[in-house]
Amino acid sequence: MNDFDFIVIGGGAAGFFAAILVAEKNPNLKIAIIEKSKNGLHKVKISGGGRCNVTNKEQDPSKLSISYPRGHEALNEPFSRFGSKETYQWFEEHGVKLKIEADGRVFPLSNSSESIIACFKNLVHKYNIKVFYEEKVISINKTNERFHLNTQNEKEFSCKYLHLASGSDPFILKIMAEMGHNIIQQVPSLFTFNIPEPVLHELSGNALENASVKILKSDFSQNGPLLITHWGVSGPAVLKLSAWGAVFLHDLNYNFEIEINFLPAISENDKILVFKKEAEQNPKKSLMANPQFGLSQKFWKYLCEKSGINEYQKWAETGKKQWKNLETNLSKAVYKVEGKSTFKEEFVTAGGINLADVNLEKFESKITNNLFFAGEILNIDGITGGFNFQAAWTGAWHVANAITKI
Repeated sequence: MNDFDFIVIGGGAAGFFAAILVAEKNPNLKIAIIEKSKNGLHKVKISGGGRCNVTNKEQDPSKLSISYPRGHEALNEPFSRFGSKETYQWFEEHGVKLKIEADGRVFPLSNSSESIIACFKNLVHKYNIKVFYEEKVISINKTNERFHLNTQNEKEFSCKYLHLASGSDPFILKIMAEMGHNIIQQVPSLFTFNIPEPVLHELSGNALENASVKILKSDFSQNGPLLITHWGVSGPAVLKLSAWGAVFLHDLNYNFEIEINFLPAISENDKILVFKKEAEQNPKKSLMANPQFGLSQKFWKYLCEKSGINEYQKWAETGKKQWKNLETNLSKAVYKVEGKSTFKEEFVTAGGINLADVNLEKFESKITNNLFFAGEILNIDGITGGFNFQAAWTGAWHVANAITKI
């Protein structure tokens, strides 16, 4: 039997962070992390294209919390105790210098997630935290105020305090359901849209600084950078939209229509006025060969062809009808979405343990004493931009703070 004071199931961001914080506050406690994979911290490693988007620059708890489609109402108070400001300070104090980028995302100055991983592993070694890799927990029971765990490798563990940071692991969630917790169905969040239009795919790599994307027959819409890919559309506007519409889109089996305004900052009337001005000032110029609004030649050609304008057509040969077609394809372009694609392997889920079952002063179960949760196992998920990691750091801090005060 491996006996500990505090055991964490899950060697990800919330798991490592909680174990380290508990050890920092009380180094005399025996602490262990149990991780089912060969290596922990997988999402830390791949986040932000391998740079690790640690958090977001937003420090106001009420403004920070609105970036969570699930959990925003519950997170305001926890963020007031440990939010992005405290996260930034903690990493800086532990030797990981950070930087804030123009879009508000926070990364290690090194531009490498290895800075975070090395920091955590050094602290795990410093505090003699035991990490058991390739150990899948298959049962959790509580008797005589201690938790008893069994793994598929027939190892037995026990502890007084148990922290679940096991992400979207369905087996752990099944065990929690059997222990009386209400589980919200988990569905994908933060994904890109597959659009079966080969001509659009040929524009892969074209980006718009600010587009508006709306899911038709719904109230879901988002603005932000948009990227055309070889399978459809991606970028912050789409990712935010997928997060807010995660449950709705799951129920549609990811078959729906979107409307894109590629230039929402320019009104429909002003776009028409630009076309009229070009026709007056450059009547003999080829319309297709003269992109407007700073659009790329390739993207402008695509819009023209979609609007029924041929390769050699001059501005003087166009009129209100074709201008309106062109404006519509710029402002109200409708696309059929058939499926989704995971964003850069950064799989995030909506759903998990119902927050009504959790005391968010401590991130402790209301059903089982000394059982704690943080990270993706909870029905909390954020949009892209460092928000999901911030929820993990915040939850882990509350867990550690609760345990070391008991």
